[in-house]
Amino acid sequence: MFIIDDIIFSPIKLVKWIGEKLMEESERELNDDSKIKAELLDLQIRLELEEISEEEYKTKETELLKKLEEINKNK
Repeated sequence: MFIIDDIIFSPIKLVKWIGEKLMEESERELNDDSKIKAELLDLQIRLELEEISEEEYKTKETELLKKLEEINKNK
């Protein structure tokens, strides 16, 4: 009976396992601050190269710092 149960429920277990792995990956991605830090660096470089204005820089910087703060708060 246990072998039949394993055969019947294996697709369900597989879907559950895949769902758990996807959840873990999405949580890890949401809590990864390295992308935001890279965006801040890129933003600084673009400002220094005069590709964006000071106003654009400050707006985007504020947005990125809020995201970074939120990530650090959730850790």
